[in-house]
Amino acid sequence: MHTVIRVLLTLVLLLVAAFLSYETAIYYLYSPWTRDARVRADVVTVAPDVSGWVDEIHVKNDQFVHKGDVLLVIDQERYRIALADAEAALAARKAQHLMALGNYQRRQQLTAGYTVTVEALDNYRRQSETAAASYQQAIAARDNAALNLKRTEVRAAVNGFITNLNLAKGTYAVQGKPVMALIDSDSYRVEAYFEETKIPRIREGSSAEIRLMDGSPALRGTVQGIARGITDQDNPEGPQLLSSVNPTFTWVRLAQRIPVRIRLTDMPPGVLISAGMTCTVIVADEPGGATTIGADIRKLIGSARRLLSRI
Repeated sequence: MHTVIRVLLTLVLLLVAAFLSYETAIYYLYSPWTRDARVRADVVTVAPDVSGWVDEIHVKNDQFVHKGDVLLVIDQERYRIALADAEAALAARKAQHLMALGNYQRRQQLTAGYTVTVEALDNYRRQSETAAASYQQAIAARDNAALNLKRTEVRAAVNGFITNLNLAKGTYAVQGKPVMALIDSDSYRVEAYFEETKIPRIREGSSAEIRLMDGSPALRGTVQGIARGITDQDNPEGPQLLSSVNPTFTWVRLAQRIPVRIRLTDMPPGVLISAGMTCTVIVADEPGGATTIGADIRKLIGSARRLLSRI
């Protein structure tokens, strides 16, 4: 009798082990989770729109700033002078425009006894139009000078964190040359790379659980999009824009990684995230919650233990 029980127990254990092995293989092959994920964020390169000596710096590295905050100020003296010059030129052009317009209008209204040739009247009209165009040019020049003066104050384009600040007061800043970077704090997201065998179980809008490597509490997110294409390195264009396919083929075919974008929806207090951090992502198989790694396996082990306890 004891021999029969031992045989039956051994058979049950083998069946449970085979079943667990099968379920584990299916889980790792097809369950929508991956350890290949990164925290991403948009980075705004901050560069002055005008050149000049840096007169003021209002921020430091890793400081949080709000959209519209002044980051630095370029020396404004020459831009104030340029604006004053443009305003003086505008006043002169306006006077010339009004004088030319008045001459033309007066000659249009000459009474009998005072004649003006058609050619002369046409010349006065053209002089008035030329003066009007010059006046509009002066307005544009004035507006440009005012804009340059305004742009001496470099402001934050988004909410975020200052990074890579490599600037000191008195440095000459060149127009268009980056002086710092601003990480958009409203753009933090997770880029997860899932094997193509797991993509069929991922849907846009599915909830996701994100676990950082630093052991912080899990973050929550929602699948925002699935990439519709990746680079095929073995299929470059040929000399006649035809596909050049590599004739070699290996028996082992590795599943390609498909990028999946996940929008963060719930972040526990005190959790610090930084662009570039690695994490594990688990996408829920069914709406309502994320699948926990190994949950199915633990359930199977518990069922096996309960079965053995009854023998």
